[in-house]
Parts: sequence; structure tokens; C-alpha cells
Amino acid sequence: MINDSESIGTAVRKNQRQLLVFRLEGQGYALYLSVVEKVVRAAEITPLPKAPEVVLGVINWMGRVVPVVDLRARFRFPSREIDLADRLIFARTAKRLVALLADAVDGVLSSAGEDVVAPDRIVPGLEYVEGVVKIADGLVLIHDLDKFLSLDEETMLDNALRGTIR
Repeated sequence: MINDSESIGTAVRKNQRQLLVFRLEGQGYALYLSVVEKVVRAAEITPLPKAPEVVLGVINWMGRVVPVVDLRARFRFPSREIDLADRLIFARTAKRLVALLADAVDGVLSSAGEDVVAPDRIVPGLEYVEGVVKIADGLVLIHDLDKFLSLDEETMLDNALRGTIR
């Protein structure tokens, strides 16, 4: 389990098959640790006009304006108020740093490559899912952040951020 504000860059270099497991509505999800920069407690999010629906707003993190992706909206879960126990996962896409709002972070899971099942072997056409891994209490869907926002959403976000960062 990672502690709040714990840097995880050291763990990334040791094993690229490590996953950061987080929860949303009780379901386990994961990102490859190699794209994760930090996990912190949820903080106030500033709304971002003209941003795509899956973007809650932006947060000032270490002097940078970072968009906060609403995983609930992306996965079609009911929206709810942000709780102090929620976590922000700062992670890199090929294009930008984003923060993902999650209900909880379970910690780091090491997984051998053969443990990861390709998503089309389970359900063809799973969007954003790079793989699935079994854990003791169920399945964890590994997400590909580079496919998380559509091209239209990326363009909308770029335009909205340009209006903010002048």
C-alpha cells in the first residue's frame, strides 16, 4: 500500500509489471505503475469551462494546472460529491499529466506478464482496457490512459486549458 504523497518513482524502475490498484464503486481498476507519479488525498477542484464531460475541472498541483478526469462519468457510474477519503492519482498520458479521482487506492500489485489476460479474450471491444488480471477478491481491469479520452475530448480539453493558462 502506498501512503499519501509517497513518491513511487523508485518502484517504477525496479519492475515495469507493477500495477497501482484503485477502487471505484467497489470494482478494482489498475494503471501500470510506470505512468503513475503520485497519489494524494482529494482536494478542491476548480471547474473548467468548455471542458469535456469526463473532466471535472482542474487542480493546481505543484504549480501546474492539471485536468481532473471523472472516472465515474467515464464508466457511467452515478455521480456523487467528492469525499475527503477519495484519492487523486496523478498519472501521465503520452500528451499530458492528468489526475484521476478514485474512491480508494488499494496499493501496488506485482504481476507477471502471463497473469495479464488480453481484454479481447474476455469481451471484445472493451474500450480503454489494456488487460485484465485476477486477484484474490476478483478481477482488476488495467487501463490505458492514452485511449481514455477521445480525439474530440482531447481537443476540447486543449482548448479549455488554453483559455485557463494565459
